[in-house]
Amino acid sequence: MNAGYTFHWVSPLGPITLAGEGNVLTGLWFDGQKYFGEHLGPAGELPVFRETVQWLEVYFSGHDPGPTPPILLRGTAFQMAVWEQLRAVPYGETTTYGAIARAIAAQRGLETMSAQAVGSAVGRNPVSILVPCHRVVGANGALTGYAGGLDKKAALLRLEGRAFA
Repeated sequence: MNAGYTFHWVSPLGPITLAGEGNVLTGLWFDGQKYFGEHLGPAGELPVFRETVQWLEVYFSGHDPGPTPPILLRGTAFQMAVWEQLRAVPYGETTTYGAIARAIAAQRGLETMSAQAVGSAVGRNPVSILVPCHRVVGANGALTGYAGGLDKKAALLRLEGRAFA
């Protein structure tokens, strides 16, 4: 598998590393976050990096940037199902791990699905912000888990008009 290229950008919340191959984004992490990308390629220039930075600049200005640049996600079938659920959560809204678990259980014809398993897959999302794992909260609406840190999760939700400490 080609590791592609990386690009570093400094966001209002700290440095971010982007990874991409060809015309698709394959990773976006706050530097040093849990589950940071492995086997990343060398620094390089790809059009998707410019497109992603433009998207992020609109996002960090407090506006809905609209459709994301092209993304290629790689993971298990379960992770992919969870990440697709994340992509369906609209800007400025939140969901819960339990709601995602129920949706996937329904898709698979199961009675139940583990919210903890969903949480594990959410935490391994390789394209932070664009695949909005920060929009997942606990059953009681509390901030829980975020590979980039709860301070960043709260800041991202505040950008989207959600009131979290």
